[in-house]
Amino acid sequence: MRRRQWFKTILAALAAVGLSRSGASLAAPAEVTLPDDSPVHAFDFETRGIEDWTTVAGQWVVEEMADAPSGKKVLVQRATKNEFNVIVAPGSYADLDVSMKFKPISGREDASGGIVARFNDGRYYVVRANALEDNFRLYSYDRGRRQLATTRVKAPALGQWHTIRIVAVGDHMQAWLDGTLYLDHRDSRFKSGRIGLWTKADSITAFDDFTIRGIK
Repeated sequence: MRRRQWFKTILAALAAVGLSRSGASLAAPAEVTLPDDSPVHAFDFETRGIEDWTTVAGQWVVEEMADAPSGKKVLVQRATKNEFNVIVAPGSYADLDVSMKFKPISGREDASGGIVARFNDGRYYVVRANALEDNFRLYSYDRGRRQLATTRVKAPALGQWHTIRIVAVGDHMQAWLDGTLYLDHRDSRFKSGRIGLWTKADSITAFDDFTIRGIK
């Protein structure tokens, strides 16, 4: 009886430790925030195009789209032969809170959309979702892509609008997909830079409601 009781006590202790660790890992991180008075720059592509933006790679065009989230016009990336397609808006930011809506229209190799952050001299962070994969990922890019954080998600549906948001304050970055916080990561390699949009390979993707809230 004593040995059996001792064995039960050990199992209970191990279970308690496991639950404690599980609870800690499941605890939602506190949201990173910017000052309430941080300036906001919004782009819905209705009255303002991309004339003062910089195309790094890709074919980026403003088009009318029947199901545009705001108004009638959206920004569409239509190149299909580049490794990555990037366009950046004017202005450089250190701390930032950026969101956009994207609709993956087509793609056999890739059907993705993402936000570029702290773009400077070809180096940047990108958070992206892919309609062909069940993951949501944060990368750094410096003449090559390096995965920094990833999580499993339900793949965003083709032909539907979805929302991505990224907040970066100092080295602390968080990212949301369709309103859910999935990624919480720290990385200090890029301090500031421009904000933009991203696709990969043969993705044809539409973007709208691109909003930058940040400190230059």
